Amino acid sequence: MYDGERADLRALDQLEAVLRELGEEMATWRARALKAEPSRGGGGGGARSSELESENRQLRGRLEAARVRVQELVTRLAFLEEQSREAGTTGGSTAR
Repeated sequence: MYDGERADLRALDQLEAVLRELGEEMATWRARALKAEPSRGGGGGGARSSELESENRQLRGRLEAARVRVQELVTRLAFLEEQSREAGTTGGSTAR
């Protein structure tokens, strides 16, 4: 079933893109954390600390949204794979 396979590939491409973006964001967070580390010890860090806490809340929200999107894509991909298997057992042809 050609259309089913294309849908599988599109869903997989979307999942890979989300995971790639997530990996890039995690690398950015790590770099920011390492950069902020030296400013923890001295005075005047309160404003920076509040700024980082606010940023962390925002990033946690984005991370949760990405998790939800990844789960949706995984569910969709599983559904499409099941459809493809069913089409294969009911006489449809699937080329891989």
